[in-house]
Amino acid sequence: MAVSMRDLDPAFQGAGQKAGIEIWRIENFRPMPVPKSSYGKFFTGDSYVILKTTALKNGALRHDIHYWLGKDTTQDEAGTAAVKTVELDAALGGRAVQYREVQGHETEKFLSYFKPCIIPQPGGVASGFKHAEAEEHKTRLYVCKGKHVVHVKEVSFARSSLNHDDIFILDTKSKIFQFNGSNSSIQERAKALEVVQYIKDTYHDGKCEVASIEDGKLMADAETGEFWGFFGGFAPLPRKTANEDDKAVDSLPAKLFCILKGQAEPVQADSLTRELLDTNKCYILDCGVEVFVWMGRNTSLDERKSASSAAEELLRSLDRPKSHIIRVIEGFETVMFRSKFDMWPETTAVTVSEDGRGKVAALLKRQGVNVKGLLKAAPVKEEPQPYIDCTGNLQVWRVNGQEKTLLSASDQSKFYSGDCYIFQYSYPGEDKEEHLIGTWFGKQSVEEERTSAISLATKMVESLKFLPAQARIYEGNEPIQFFSIFQSFIVFKGGVSDGYKKYIAEKEVPDDTYTEDRVALFRVQGSGPDNMQAIQVEPVASSLNSSYCYILNSGSSVFNWSGNLTTPEDQELVERQLDVIKPNVQSKPQKEGSESEQFWEFLGGKSEYPSQKIARDAENDPHLFSCTFSKGNLKVTEIFNFTQDDLMTEDIFILDCHSEIFVWVGQQVDSKNRMHALTIGEKFLERDFLLEKLSHTAPIYIIMEGSEPPFFTRFFTWDSGKSAMQGNSFQRKLAIVKNGISPTPEKPKRRTPVSYGGRSSSLPEKSQRSRSMSFSPDRVRVRGRSPAFNALAANFENPNSRNLSTPPPMVRKLYPKSVTPDSSKLDSRSAAIAALSASFEQPAREPVVPKTPKVTEEAPKPKPKPETNSKEKAMSSRIEALTIEEDVKEGEAEDEEGLPIYPYERLKTTSIEPVAEIDVTKRETYLSSEEFRQKFGMTKDAFYKLPKWKQNKLKMALQLF
Repeated sequence: MAVSMRDLDPAFQGAGQKAGIEIWRIENFRPMPVPKSSYGKFFTGDSYVILKTTALKNGALRHDIHYWLGKDTTQDEAGTAAVKTVELDAALGGRAVQYREVQGHETEKFLSYFKPCIIPQPGGVASGFKHAEAEEHKTRLYVCKGKHVVHVKEVSFARSSLNHDDIFILDTKSKIFQFNGSNSSIQERAKALEVVQYIKDTYHDGKCEVASIEDGKLMADAETGEFWGFFGGFAPLPRKTANEDDKAVDSLPAKLFCILKGQAEPVQADSLTRELLDTNKCYILDCGVEVFVWMGRNTSLDERKSASSAAEELLRSLDRPKSHIIRVIEGFETVMFRSKFDMWPETTAVTVSEDGRGKVAALLKRQGVNVKGLLKAAPVKEEPQPYIDCTGNLQVWRVNGQEKTLLSASDQSKFYSGDCYIFQYSYPGEDKEEHLIGTWFGKQSVEEERTSAISLATKMVESLKFLPAQARIYEGNEPIQFFSIFQSFIVFKGGVSDGYKKYIAEKEVPDDTYTEDRVALFRVQGSGPDNMQAIQVEPVASSLNSSYCYILNSGSSVFNWSGNLTTPEDQELVERQLDVIKPNVQSKPQKEGSESEQFWEFLGGKSEYPSQKIARDAENDPHLFSCTFSKGNLKVTEIFNFTQDDLMTEDIFILDCHSEIFVWVGQQVDSKNRMHALTIGEKFLERDFLLEKLSHTAPIYIIMEGSEPPFFTRFFTWDSGKSAMQGNSFQRKLAIVKNGISPTPEKPKRRTPVSYGGRSSSLPEKSQRSRSMSFSPDRVRVRGRSPAFNALAANFENPNSRNLSTPPPMVRKLYPKSVTPDSSKLDSRSAAIAALSASFEQPAREPVVPKTPKVTEEAPKPKPKPETNSKEKAMSSRIEALTIEEDVKEGEAEDEEGLPIYPYERLKTTSIEPVAEIDVTKRETYLSSEEFRQKFGMTKDAFYKLPKWKQNKLKMALQLF
């Protein structure tokens, strides 16, 4: 679509460049910006254009445009709003979805922008109305409808307006009454209370009483009597009579019209298919409740305006004021529109380019308007975070038939692709110990054992009163939380369960279960020592990938292969995984392109292999759905612009992030429905309501209200006090509205005492985690490395060889939670080093070397390099003196800082008499200064100046990691 300057109204220049809402009111047939202080305030005699801009995870900006028509607006104003919406879409590049909103029949998406509600005021600009002036408070009666968003309408202040089905709000000068019809739901009542709070804050400055009136309650209640007093006393309510607003618009069989010369002409076709839509034309798809206007990419702005006018005329002729008009652009059709067609191809022949948006940006730039928001920004590349405390207790069971077998600590991170597993992870939460119970299904596992695993895991959850979060995970689709909990994770081919062995026997297929004497190839992946995996793949050259490192072993022969696109960090992970798969065996390094003949022989010869990293489903912008599950049928309703308050305790919700989904179950959900939570999640994946190609093996979490894990709450602005409150949704909100503040719930007591490290003193020692159990404890591994890497390793393995000719990096010392460092010591050290650094910046001055303090014999004495000049020697001496002085000071004070001291033999991971109440991630801090120097060959301060990976390697060698 060609865009010219005359097409762009000056009021829209620069619109939609950042996330948020922008509103214009039609005044004298022109859009005029509405000040932000008046957002959400609409007048019945006016028409408005509303732009909602959303920043997506991929860096793009999504635009939704609505035009709102007050019940008293003129036809000319309404027509102007419709036309200006098309122009605004052109200014944004021609890809926004456009919605027609009529007062009293707004879409839920529109109302979600102005939570809890909008209450249009009488008056208007062009219509000739005057806005209502401030006056003496007038008693008003409102009717509220809606479970997720609330439609509020003022009705006549009369008994005849009341009924048993709806909720009414009576707003008097000194008190607001909410009347709950006997047939209304708890959720509707709770949402209406948000309107009560809005009226209280907006029209009473937050200073008035609130009363809740139950339909059918006897007059003995004082507030009930006061309410009925406004209506002349109590009397039975009449049956509800249907009015125009209550008449439902049926979903009719879809009818397609083509716009020809401004007129809607029916399209004759046996079925609706994508091929009926011509990119050079506009169409109307009439579905009853929704009326869609489809605009081809090659249509002009005038043709699009004409199509919009034809849709308005069609609704007027059919007398359907409640129908919604939704305008979509070719290539950017909504899910709802596409679902109306019998067939909609996954991709179309239309090339959707950035040309339209780029042209608009260029035009506006020449006018001096900032156009940054009109162009797609680069997506923010962020490393996935686990959002879970990874210092807790892990237990793993292998499923064997109908039973489960607990695995030892050294085997709990070694899975077989033919088996199913159950894991229970307990970790410190905000105010109590939290649990995650999950099932992991190998790709080759059998259905019977998958079913058994779910049943056994469910019983474990039941035994803990349904408090734990649950997870269903398939091999190859593991989430970051899973890998971070296991840290070092290995998947072997084959299986050892009875179910798997029976399966291969029946199918008469060879058993490929991993054994050390077979040729085995492992792909090593992960982002660091706390998240690394070795996945066994087919031992053929085509399994290689230039973006990964591999371990190839057969009997005593071990190779580690590094792809050309790998990093030193990737190669470090291989070293760590070799310690698990083939400890104490020297490996032969193989660089891509210079492999040995023996390497290729083990793989059966050379062949082509990929270089791109294996793509995983990325996390998308989250969508929240309310669920209704009955007789195996799942129905969902999307909640737009959701917040924590949208999670109603009587309902089940699904949070869809594409890469994983969360099924949230409220405390008040019926126990039968609660048992269907996993089925609901699986049905959701099957139905794929947003047509986003959801994987049937995507992770499913079941989250119980009150025990929400941080990897779920991160999608909300979360208040844990709300989810810990008791009662139904209405009772909770009524307490908040009446009291003015949220009541503080009683914090649940801990079920077991938990230390900071997450270890429970009541758990048997064999179930407590040993991070380094699988690693060779006798030495730090140095093998098969490049000369540069060997030099680096030798440097850290001999701490006395540290070169002190350059200032040491400022590394903050790590302390356990229970220890607070002496700030005066830190300040004095910082000041000393700052002063020293300042002297280095003064080349004209000769360095003054302070006297070397008296030190103990075991303190490191670095040797300056022969080639350093005298000035460098002097600088080195100053740093050496300061470092030794501070190291000694730290060593002397360490035992007096309130930190308990334990002997090395009790602190190491293999201790037969371990210390229970310590931070297991910082075992070394509990050593005395003297014993620390003996074991590590350096002081604690020198140790904490080392890079983290060096610290961990030293700790591993000493069984303290």
